[in-house]
Amino acid sequence: MAIRLIVGLGNPGPRYADTRHNVGVWFVERLARRFGVRMAGENRFKGDVGRGDIFGHDVRLLLPRTFMNLSGESVGALARFYRIEPEEILVAYDEMAFEPGVIRLKTAGGANGHNGIQSVIEGLANNAGFHRLRIGVGHPGDRDRVTAYLTSTTTPAAERERIETALEIPDAVLKDLLDGRLQKVMNWLHAPPAEDPSAETGDD
Repeated sequence: MAIRLIVGLGNPGPRYADTRHNVGVWFVERLARRFGVRMAGENRFKGDVGRGDIFGHDVRLLLPRTFMNLSGESVGALARFYRIEPEEILVAYDEMAFEPGVIRLKTAGGANGHNGIQSVIEGLANNAGFHRLRIGVGHPGDRDRVTAYLTSTTTPAAERERIETALEIPDAVLKDLLDGRLQKVMNWLHAPPAEDPSAETGDD
């Protein structure tokens, strides 16, 4: 099934714009720039919405203006209005299980402790069948530091560069994603990095 809606999760306002919790927003903003999709506020959907042709697909982009844990209010409202099924939705968000620069694709499943994803599930009438683009941000190593790590600390430049590079998904892979050829996308995203042919090993 083709993708008709791509959502970037995050928290609204300049205070959070450069934090790790907003990497989903970075992804959608990058798509909007790349394909010339104009984003505009839509109060009825509690978010910024854009619509454009991306590789022959009529795709809507959504950036909820709610806080992360209420994202489902925005996603659910738009999906219901345009009759978009959960299986036609891709949600991009931060994933502490992966290091910065690592992206994984997953279909369905639980929220795994992510408040934004839990809210989206609830906003889609408890249907968890949507697709998730999990963007690695790393883990602070201590559960008590998670909130500050995600929402209060500006993403260090080196980490941000790795994340931004990973978000530059090639045209062919992005087209497969929109076409619904998710296994091909997973194979590409999940493949081990190619060895650097210029790297040399020597005896110590």
